[in-house]
This record gives sequence, C-alpha cells and structure tokens, in this order.
Amino acid sequence: MARVIHVLTGCTAVGKTELALRWAEANNAEIVSCDSLLFYRGMDLGTAKPTRAELARVPHHLVDVRAVTEPMDVTQYITRARAAVADIQARGRAVLVTGGSGFYLKSFFAPVADGVEVGAEIRAAVRARLDGAGLGALVAELRRLNPAGLGALDVQNPRRVARALERCLATGRPLAALQAEFAAQRAPFADCEVRLCELGRDQDELERRIAARVEAMLSAGLVAEVRGLVALGLKENPSAARAIGYRETVEFLEGRLPESELAAMIAQNTRQLVRKQRTWFKTQLPPHAVADAASVGAGDLFVPPV
Repeated sequence: MARVIHVLTGCTAVGKTELALRWAEANNAEIVSCDSLLFYRGMDLGTAKPTRAELARVPHHLVDVRAVTEPMDVTQYITRARAAVADIQARGRAVLVTGGSGFYLKSFFAPVADGVEVGAEIRAAVRARLDGAGLGALVAELRRLNPAGLGALDVQNPRRVARALERCLATGRPLAALQAEFAAQRAPFADCEVRLCELGRDQDELERRIAARVEAMLSAGLVAEVRGLVALGLKENPSAARAIGYRETVEFLEGRLPESELAAMIAQNTRQLVRKQRTWFKTQLPPHAVADAASVGAGDLFVPPV
C-alpha cells in the first residue's frame, strides 16, 4: 500500500496556516513546510511565519533551518523533505505538506531538478560574459553548442539562458540530451500517493486580508526585523533579500522608498505575487479542486467532492 502525503497549498494570505494546524491536530499529522522563506531564521514577520504558539501545536519540519546568509535550493529541499517525510511516516504519523512556493511544491508531483552540478568557476564565467557582452553573446554560444536547435528555451530570459549555457558547459552535452534525461527521471516522491488540496478565496476578501496582513507586519516591527537581518547579512542571499516585504523595507531603510509608501508597495507586490501563484497552480500542478478557505472545514480538506 502506497504511503500517503497530503499537500495543502494556496496563494499568499489565503489562510493556509490555521486550517493546516487543525487538520494536522485531527489526523495525528506533522507539517512539512513548502515555503521558500520559512527556512530562514529571523525572517518571521515578513513571511507570516507561524508563531511560537502555532509551532508548538503541531511538530513542524523545514522551518528555521537556515541562516539568512545560507541559500536553499530545490535539490537541498528535496533531500531534506524526503528525510522528514520518511521520519514522520516511520513513526506512524501522517504527513501534511503546506506552502505555495513554486518548484518546491512541484517537487511532490514531478521531477524539478536535473542533477547537473555546475561549478562556481563556470557560473562566474557565464555571469561575467552576460554582464560584459550581453544576452546575445550567451544565446550565440548556446546555438554553437546546440546545432540542432534550442527547443522551447526562452532566449529573451537571461536567467534561463544562463542556466542552460551553464549546464551545457558543465556536461559537454546539448540541451536536447539533457532535457530527455530530465524527462525520464522519476519524481522525487513517486513512491508515495500524493493528495492535493488548494485553498481559494474571494478576490475582494483576499485583498482585504493582504492589506490587513501588511499593516500587522509593520505594526509588529517589520522594519526593525529587516534592519537586524541586514546587519546579519540578508543581502548576501539574493533570494531572501528580494522577498516581498523585505526588498521594499530594504529600499525604505536605504532611502529609496518613502515610509509613507512602504505599506502600499508591499501590498501591491503581494497582489502581483498572488496572480503569479494562481497561474502556477493552474499550469504546473496536477488537475485538482479548489476549496473555499472561507467555508471549508479542516475535516473536508482532502475529501473528494461527491
């Protein structure tokens, strides 16, 4: 009989935390975080990290496991998440994965990492060429290394072009071969049955929740939190420093954003993130139903509709 993983997702501010806690309490479960910012110690207010009281209600995994200067990538996440899932299941408890962070979430349903290791020297060389010669030079080099073509690669996207070139240089193989090898991989959790539930909420209500959440973060001391994290090296980790709530506060602290505009800018960027998350859930996850967070009970989260 397949081991089961329950996955509860939904966009920012939809209300995942409380429903996840209730479901976990009712089902003898432990929670594995799938939020790319909850990894970092000290990033509490801007991430709406569960409070100490909430964390005490149910055992949580992959929360506060990194300093803000230590980036986490999806390969490291998969290794840690697989270990956490195995540990929880070995103790006879249920697993509830909760969060909504792109590739981390998708890793429960499909392959997301090709396993190619790119050395720092190659990364630095590609970065220097991009900065010095521009995107066109990277695309031209990729075409030289891939005479059969670049497939569906978005050649207008510097990050994707750079990553593709890094992988070709690191392996000496064309993109088509790397993509074929990637497609043949098993999903990291293919040995488990994964049950998915997405939470949704009325747009107007969600926007009110976003506004209230931003005000609460600022009132609770977000500016002081970010000031302290900057002193600890937040800006050494671009993924963390660019996170919504943090990048705007850094701009304010550095005099590039008026304090009077801080809350509005965080709320605006959060709404943009929500739109991207909804598109991601529709296009990158298996077909699934969306439950109304305002009315669904914890006991109904993974019950298929009649």
